Amino acid sequence: MLQLGGLVPLTSIDFPGHLAAVLFCQGCPWHCSYCHNPHLLRTDVPSTLEWGEVMRFLQERVGFLDGVVFSGGEPLLQPRLPEAMQAVKALGFKIALHTAGIMPARLAKVLPYVDWVGLDIKAPFHAYKRITGLAGSGHKAAESLDLLLNAHHVDYEIRTTVDPTLLGKADIEQLAVSLAKCGVKRHVLQTCQKPDKSGMF
Repeated sequence: MLQLGGLVPLTSIDFPGHLAAVLFCQGCPWHCSYCHNPHLLRTDVPSTLEWGEVMRFLQERVGFLDGVVFSGGEPLLQPRLPEAMQAVKALGFKIALHTAGIMPARLAKVLPYVDWVGLDIKAPFHAYKRITGLAGSGHKAAESLDLLLNAHHVDYEIRTTVDPTLLGKADIEQLAVSLAKCGVKRHVLQTCQKPDKSGMF
């Protein structure tokens, strides 16, 4: 069902206030230099987990875990993500999503099943190409932010990774002001940690 690159059986930090498992979806079209999961960028690799294995694992954790986090890579690349979320939710778990908002139309399809979203807003929207390497990526992120803020049943956190070689103080201040004007209530800055040549931190 999903192309998966890994699973963390227990976390207390990836879904605030909840004990959760994390499913790492394979693939991302953006190539941010500070990506903390560079091994998940490629889509031409086999899934390391079968969906049946994931469901058996989760069935055994009913009553012990509060939720399941769909992370990546970029989960919105997975065309069957809504179906996967519904299957997990049917077991009684809450759903969290980590995304950069690269595909707003797909985000709109999964928001009805999601309880919490960690949305990466990488820069002032006009400066996104500096981070992602792709023209127009800022428009996608802005549209996704608007969808999220209008999904009033969904809790969220907006996160920005600060790489001082890519974002200056003025960029951060400009972004903070624009997010506040949009109505964002929770915006956190994350310290950049770049992988070395081996892909390790």
